[in-house]
Amino acid sequence: MPFFAYKARNARGELVEGVIESADSNAVASQLFNTGITPVQISATSKPRADHALSWWSRLTDEKVKPIDIQLFSRQLYTLLKSGVPIMRGLAGLQESAISKAFGRLIQDLRESLDSGRELSAAMRRHPKEFSSFYISMVRVGEMTGQLEDIFLRLYAHLEFERDMRERVKTALRYPMFVMIAMVIAMVIINVFVIPAFAKVFAGFNAELPLMTRILLGTSNFTVEYWPLLLVSLIAVIVGFRAYVATQHGKYVWDRTKLRIPIVGRIILKGTLARFSRSFALSNKSGVPIVQALNVVALTVDNTYIASRIEQMRDGVERGESILRTATVAGVFTPIVLQMIAVGEETGALDDLMDEIAGMYEHEVEYELKSLSSNIEPILIFGLGVLVLVLALGIFLPIWDLGKVALRK
Repeated sequence: MPFFAYKARNARGELVEGVIESADSNAVASQLFNTGITPVQISATSKPRADHALSWWSRLTDEKVKPIDIQLFSRQLYTLLKSGVPIMRGLAGLQESAISKAFGRLIQDLRESLDSGRELSAAMRRHPKEFSSFYISMVRVGEMTGQLEDIFLRLYAHLEFERDMRERVKTALRYPMFVMIAMVIAMVIINVFVIPAFAKVFAGFNAELPLMTRILLGTSNFTVEYWPLLLVSLIAVIVGFRAYVATQHGKYVWDRTKLRIPIVGRIILKGTLARFSRSFALSNKSGVPIVQALNVVALTVDNTYIASRIEQMRDGVERGESILRTATVAGVFTPIVLQMIAVGEETGALDDLMDEIAGMYEHEVEYELKSLSSNIEPILIFGLGVLVLVLALGIFLPIWDLGKVALRK
């Protein structure tokens, strides 16, 4: 169907512009009148998206839609639909009250897609960066079951959990990252400025320097002379690593390796399983078949290795195996979780028990994050101690030897 650009006046008399995909201009006018907007001008256009009207510089520098916008959008839609407000009228109100221009354009595109006859899930599918596959799948389930308002409330709670997890991880890692960055900066300053100054003093000794001092001087000389090569090598390693992780095999290997990192890997695993449990419970409560639920949840865990295990569970359920058996074969769940899955499968309350599992993992992650700094501090202190010891032995040993020679004279 062709696209039509329109200019219209809303109930407040404000000018509204947009693009609608429709059969003809009369159909566009009818759609606008049905949403409480009076058309002023309608003309054919070849631009299917409103943001195509933006220049490339505007699209590059324009504010992006944030996850908190999608979270609040879910809560607002739940309230509007629960109150009986038609979705088109609700979206129009949300567009007018949107503070972010990018989010306002997104809602406008959703309205135009709905005007052209698309379902809400299909309209959201046009924005994969803003709406995840899990989000779209859950909206589709709500459309099929007639429980769209409840789905948006559950999605709001799910996004709140995701945001809370990210904030906790950032808070826990802020201090260790600051210390590590400070150590790297200190090592660069020492190699580039401090050790070369001592090298001039040591050159006047006319004596053989200790091994540690020679190592420090060699490292400093190499850093000063070949720092462009070191910088290029560092950039090449980062770019190569990102390119490798972008591949399917590289992402799988890296996601599996992350789970084996001491201290941090345990937190990542528990957080991922909490996300899986909460998403699976949400899908099950919404009436999604187990096989489809496992297929959808595999897209939400944000870990290719765990996702492959969930897909393995899905294949087992398709073959007629029990969830307990497939979860045991997956090899990522603790015995307590497997026991709760067994009870839930036997009693038919699997969704409630999966919520309990998610809550248990969330509490464990919260405890791990609170103790993360105290677990990393000994490692950081040990690293700082080794750095100070190396510097002390490398710089002060020659001075100490020179002092002993002077005393003998």
